[in-house]
Amino acid sequence: MSKAYRVYSQYLKQRFGGRVHKISIDAGFSCPNRGTDRQSPGCLFCEPNGSGSFGIARRLSVAEQVEHGKEIMVRKYKAKHFVAYFQPFSNTYAPVETLRALYDEALAVPGVVGLAVGTRPDCLEDAVLDLLQEYHQRTYFWLEIGVQSCHDKTLNFLRRGHDYGCFVDAYRRARQRDLRVCAHVILGLPGESHDEMMATADEMARLKVDGIKVHLLHVLKDTALGDLYEQGAFTLFDQPSYVQTVVDFIERLHPDTMIQRLTGDGPRDILLAPRWSLKKWEVLNAIDEEFERRGSRQGARCRFL
Repeated sequence: MSKAYRVYSQYLKQRFGGRVHKISIDAGFSCPNRGTDRQSPGCLFCEPNGSGSFGIARRLSVAEQVEHGKEIMVRKYKAKHFVAYFQPFSNTYAPVETLRALYDEALAVPGVVGLAVGTRPDCLEDAVLDLLQEYHQRTYFWLEIGVQSCHDKTLNFLRRGHDYGCFVDAYRRARQRDLRVCAHVILGLPGESHDEMMATADEMARLKVDGIKVHLLHVLKDTALGDLYEQGAFTLFDQPSYVQTVVDFIERLHPDTMIQRLTGDGPRDILLAPRWSLKKWEVLNAIDEEFERRGSRQGARCRFL
């Protein structure tokens, strides 16, 4: 069935002639907030092992992690094509030669057709972007950057350690090198109004980001955000409100932006709330139904066409 938004997985299937699966890798990086040992407090929402880290066999080498992920994907989905995704923490937070060795190790695994690198905007100095440009020229490459919000007050609350201007600068320097950029944003952040969330959508449309991952704010145990939630410091979206908001958000994006994610969830055993986020397909189906009810689609309210 045709979607009301540009679905990244369908694009990959057309490009590579079959389903393509991402394999998440923990290469041992840290981030500026935590220092080199990962032990210092990080962003307010980040769990001790890093955002999106569950299910990764982190004690294995990079190549072994890819092979382990391949085995699972082949068994479950008969997959043939894979993108190596350096996911937890900041995967450009190391010397260039260290990055090159780890990226090359992942790309050398048979069946890996591309590379995705997740990081922060303050870990993208020019030498690193020059290296990433090399990978863009030799393989299918995505740079994924955590934006979260275009509002500095929110970034300060989240303890990001950089402002929105830092992202805009990193994004522009990445685009000067023709890199594909996927921006990560979070909806439902404490203190943000609906209009402020829509302003972030407008910013992503103005920049015409190549891809976007929209995350539902969810709260995990053993995080500073989790402590605040348990103290009653803020409330979270219910499912109907989130569905309305994410459709509003996607309507404002540029129609060419590829949608790589529309919700967020966490490991069942450490997820504090909202528990409804565990029913991912129910959420995605509700988003499709809301687009259909409105007779709308991605870009319908974009201000930058």
